[in-house]
Amino acid sequence: MADELSRLKPVPGSTKARKRLGRGSASGQGQTSGKGQKGQKSRSGGGVRPGFEGGQMPLTRRLAKRGFKNLFAKEYTEINVGQLEGRFEAGAAVDAVMLKELGIISHIGKDGLKVLGGGELSVALTIKASKFTRTAQAKIEGAGGTAEAI
Repeated sequence: MADELSRLKPVPGSTKARKRLGRGSASGQGQTSGKGQKGQKSRSGGGVRPGFEGGQMPLTRRLAKRGFKNLFAKEYTEINVGQLEGRFEAGAAVDAVMLKELGIISHIGKDGLKVLGGGELSVALTIKASKFTRTAQAKIEGAGGTAEAI
């Protein structure tokens, strides 16, 4: 097997030699090095920034500014207590990492997990999350479990 591996070569046509720019006229890429003749794009460091339209008012500035993005908005992954029903044994400790591993949630928001009060819960669980709604907390404690804010 070592003999075969030592004789491996790329498939013909799959590799290509790099362009050696500015190495004389005989190289085929001498003198202007494939940049054409004069002008802004042929100069060292030349070219225009993305979105530049030759001095015309750019599209991004012509269009109306709309909307607002709150930089301080909280981002929680939300889950209803009803989604936990029948998935865990009584007395189990449930947190965001466990829910992600089981595929119940797809990602954990930057501010953690928030438990909402939708659905019913009949199993006593210890749920660890960043936030709980009042109804969710009431349903968890009503089933004999605990809601721990972390």
